[in-house]
Amino acid sequence: MESSHSLSVAQAIAPQPISKAHKAFLRKIFLCHLIHQQQHNLLSLHQLTKMPRRTIQDTLAAMLDIGVEIKFVQDGERHNAGYYQLIDWGPINPQWIELNLEDICVSLDIEIA
Repeated sequence: MESSHSLSVAQAIAPQPISKAHKAFLRKIFLCHLIHQQQHNLLSLHQLTKMPRRTIQDTLAAMLDIGVEIKFVQDGERHNAGYYQLIDWGPINPQWIELNLEDICVSLDIEIA
């Protein structure tokens, strides 16, 4: 007799919709990954991810919600000249993000070359 916890093949293959909260979390860890990989500002994150700039700003402003610390490093005279820097991963495991990056991108509908 099958366990009630096992999934049928169709259930395992069919993509499951993700909640808004889960998507927001994936967006946060994905931006952490990008910022950790190289210096990015709002414009470069927008161009790379195709996320709306306001979504990126709101996501970065809410990073402390998951225990991650990111700061903006001023690099020039203009107030928006600079880049984001990941200071502390908090409880997030960056290796897990690396291993699951493809699935994260699929869930967020983002294509990264």
